[in-house]
Amino acid sequence: MRLRILAIGTKMPAWVDSGVAEYAARMPPQCRVEWLALPMAKRGKSGDPLRWRKEEGERLHHATPAGSEIVALEIGGKMLSSEALAQRMDGWFLGGRDVTFWVGGPDGLDPDLRADWQWSLSPLTLAHPVVRVVLAEQLYRAWSIQAGLPYHRGAEE
Repeated sequence: MRLRILAIGTKMPAWVDSGVAEYAARMPPQCRVEWLALPMAKRGKSGDPLRWRKEEGERLHHATPAGSEIVALEIGGKMLSSEALAQRMDGWFLGGRDVTFWVGGPDGLDPDLRADWQWSLSPLTLAHPVVRVVLAEQLYRAWSIQAGLPYHRGAEE
């Protein structure tokens, strides 16, 4: 199974690249994580967020492998506990289907994009660099729960 993260924005601070690389390196070969940074739409002074989101949405759509389950990261999406995400990951393993995560640009995702489901990392608005690190860590945490590793210590402790 492959987890592919498609994220709008190509220039991230070194701490983001380092954090993402750290968690991606911890994942086992049978659960590869691939990151692809896609360019943002050119923004001008006259500002047209709808056009920018549409252009970025087309980039996300074209970079998504056929047959992949699509998860859009959206503030209004379903919130999951780490344990619930681990259960989803177990279903992905059993289904044998690759999963693609969409992370929109600063103006969000194009509302015309259609994903299999929407996931909210938090009701808070998170900066895109932070989203990438949180996503990487939560995918690793979900895998570690599913694999029975001691990385995750739930609320019972």
